[in-house]
Amino acid sequence: MELSKVTALLKATTLEAAVLTGRLVLYPSGIVPERLAVAGPDDAPVPLADGGGRPVVLLHGFADNRSVFLLLRRALARHGRHSVVSLDHSPLTCDLRTAAEALGRRIEAVLARTGRTEVDLVGHSLGGLIARYYVQRLGGDARVRTLVTLGTPHAGTSVAAPLADAHPLVRQMRPGSEVLRELAAPAPGCRTRFVSFWSDLDRIMVPVETARLDHPDLLAHNVRVSGIGHLALPVHPTVAAGILTALDAAEGAAGGTSEGTAEGASSVA
Repeated sequence: MELSKVTALLKATTLEAAVLTGRLVLYPSGIVPERLAVAGPDDAPVPLADGGGRPVVLLHGFADNRSVFLLLRRALARHGRHSVVSLDHSPLTCDLRTAAEALGRRIEAVLARTGRTEVDLVGHSLGGLIARYYVQRLGGDARVRTLVTLGTPHAGTSVAAPLADAHPLVRQMRPGSEVLRELAAPAPGCRTRFVSFWSDLDRIMVPVETARLDHPDLLAHNVRVSGIGHLALPVHPTVAAGILTALDAAEGAAGGTSEGTAEGASSVA
């Protein structure tokens, strides 16, 4: 392996260790689900602040919780996104479809509370796959304008992990699973725009290209991130900047799959 590749891998591994430490510290703060008030029949919708745009819904990955999005939420707020909701899905959930149905109910509650008709959605890892199922198979494309996925196994991951396959959700993320076959099926007329960030040093996505979204019926933009690993994707400032660009992108993008790149950095801010 070339020296430059070894150096990049060492930097990414060091960063992953730092992010993991931060996750462990913050994890208790995300155990209690974020309170999402639902408007009653006599309640008027709570309007968004000027310039707030569509509500942004964040969905974490496997065995994680909403605390993973602390830095991303701050970045969104600094750039005028004033209505951001971090949702949780239970690790006891045994079917991705069930999690997608629950996501749909929560999104309806967000829309009822804000008086909006659409949200933007950001999902990390498994969260991106749950969000895609909701959009593509449950009619969520009528509610989600843009779906951003971060290190999501769109084609399934073959990563080896002790006892991992004991969990049904992990088995559903394996190549060739029934869920992934459903997502590979035709999806004509899907209205949601997809932006998929995938990293060349993601050790959870095997192969790394599985985090690309390639589907003939979907309007997808794949962004290759260089130099960071799986855990760093939701917290890295380069990725946050890319997410903001994706969410602010102009209407009327051309159809089909397109490509982009984003260079990673060695620190998280």
